[in-house]
Amino acid sequence: MPHARPTTGEVADKAGVSVRALRYYEEQGLLQASRSPGCQRHYPDTAVGRVRLIQQLYAAGLPSRVVRQVLPCVDSGEASPALLGRLEAERVRIDQRIADLLAVRDRLDDVITITRAPDSDCSHLQ
Repeated sequence: MPHARPTTGEVADKAGVSVRALRYYEEQGLLQASRSPGCQRHYPDTAVGRVRLIQQLYAAGLPSRVVRQVLPCVDSGEASPALLGRLEAERVRIDQRIADLLAVRDRLDDVITITRAPDSDCSHLQ
């Protein structure tokens, strides 16, 4: 008996995304599915990992067009110099975003510490 390829619902459940997200990824050329004779979508066994990677790339702020360029590079381990430059620029942007978020977190920690102190005067936080 041949191995059954995962369906849309199975991939969505395992990857923690909606069926709508999977269809969007297909529309954007990020994910491919085959169709059964009954027109049910079936995905390769690697689809769950691919969807998780797509989610991570989106979470990093990359637009679909860049994600579409990155995925073949992930598969082949090779990138054009132009794409490599864009990815390095994105990495710098993400590093700055992390630094900004850490600064905000530290500021919140200060506020939490001060406001937990008895008889706290928060006027110096302005």
